[in-house]
Amino acid sequence: MPVLLALVSAALFGALTVMMRVALSRSDAPGLGAVVMNGAALLVALVVALPGAGDWGSADLTTVGWIALAGALAPGLAGVLYTRAVRAAGASRTVIVFGMAPLVAVGIALVALDEPVKTGLVVGTVLIVGGGLALAFERDRPAHFRRSGILIAIGCMSMFAARDNVTRWKLSGADAYITPSLAVVISLAAGTAVALIATPDRSPRRLFRAGALPFVPTGILFGASYVVLFEAYARGRVSVVSPIVATETLFGVVLAAVFLRRSELVGPKLLVGAALVVAGSALIGVFR
Repeated sequence: MPVLLALVSAALFGALTVMMRVALSRSDAPGLGAVVMNGAALLVALVVALPGAGDWGSADLTTVGWIALAGALAPGLAGVLYTRAVRAAGASRTVIVFGMAPLVAVGIALVALDEPVKTGLVVGTVLIVGGGLALAFERDRPAHFRRSGILIAIGCMSMFAARDNVTRWKLSGADAYITPSLAVVISLAAGTAVALIATPDRSPRRLFRAGALPFVPTGILFGASYVVLFEAYARGRVSVVSPIVATETLFGVVLAAVFLRRSELVGPKLLVGAALVVAGSALIGVFR
């Protein structure tokens, strides 16, 4: 079950990245877009969680605090930066960077948890680095491409990887009870609050004038992806779920090639880079 849930979450995330690129082409306010996206996702999570609202009172307060803190980091701060990454680097290139998340998770485990170095981990790391190099040295880039977008995406990816570990830690703890649906609500509520704080001019008039409403469909996909992801982490380890979620890279690149062919310029090197990242993530998942 966690494998299927992670795959669905990956497909939704790959699709929302492409839709975000479309929304950004119609808006001049990525900050407001992040607020709308997080807010719409929160509404989706609330609809899903309300039937189980009777169990909310039994949630452990310490766990609630950790989930809120992780949510403030991602999707809060990371969500605000993610819209800027997609705007600067494009949907396909940004989603490839996000496919490298298992590499960050394994790095944390090797340093902080003293996990053994295995051949599969080394090979997976080499493949992911190779995918990153294919992305770095490609020449056929769209006119709107900015290298700063890749750097921002790397920062966002690291925040989401940290969020994944905190989420799995708290959802799997026998002494820290909280339902996955409530955890999603808390995480997205904290993320929406951070996005609001980070956006000075967030008046309704500014919202309509800046064209932030196209981010609503993106937010709906984001909320659905988040709900499914937290259910996956409630049932499976990070080492199982994270590499499967990394297939969002292929979903994002393929969808960008189909729907954003002219603006994204998805060439052979980009496809090779996406394939290497997914293959490396899969190896890390198997051998970790």
